[in-house]
Amino acid sequence: MQTNQNLKRLVRVRIEESAAVKLVLLVEDETIGLIAEVAVDLANAFRDGRRLFLFGNGGSAADAQHIAAELAGKYLMERRPLPAIALTVNTSCITAIANDYSYQEIFARQLEALAANGDVALGISASGDSANVLRAIEVANAKGLMTLGLTGRNGGKLKSVAHRCICVPSEQTPRIQESHILVGHVLAEIVEQELFTNAAPEPVIEFAHVT
Repeated sequence: MQTNQNLKRLVRVRIEESAAVKLVLLVEDETIGLIAEVAVDLANAFRDGRRLFLFGNGGSAADAQHIAAELAGKYLMERRPLPAIALTVNTSCITAIANDYSYQEIFARQLEALAANGDVALGISASGDSANVLRAIEVANAKGLMTLGLTGRNGGKLKSVAHRCICVPSEQTPRIQESHILVGHVLAEIVEQELFTNAAPEPVIEFAHVT
């Protein structure tokens, strides 16, 4: 029974930590404004026929795929699919590039092959210092893409190389990643609203307030 109480305490602490990070985001008006601006930039890029490329490592790779799925599939609205492409899914391409060149090039070389001027590159890194993400953003900048970063802490090196960088105010990688997917969902929702205001949204299920 004591073990169970300890585990329940751990669950509560982790939920509280996650909520605390999101509450800090809530009071940072500059960050809220930046998220809204990035979402509008994405919507404008899609409106102009541009594509979004997303990439990251580990949990950030999963987030890249998750956000791409919300856009290429749907988030809340029935609408046309949007060209969002995660560069983390082609294992043959990734392993070939890593083997023949270096792991640092796995996203950059794909961008060299696929991306065009005016497209958007979104690099996700909790530390902001992932070498392959930084390298890809550098290539994207050189090719004339709009470059975005999704990171944590003080933004790391990613903040200085991407055109816009959303930084989650936490030092803990799990808490940063939990907020990253929240940001991704908000971006998807605003993009849908900006592009498909006449589309019918799915009903939102409201839950009773838990005290």
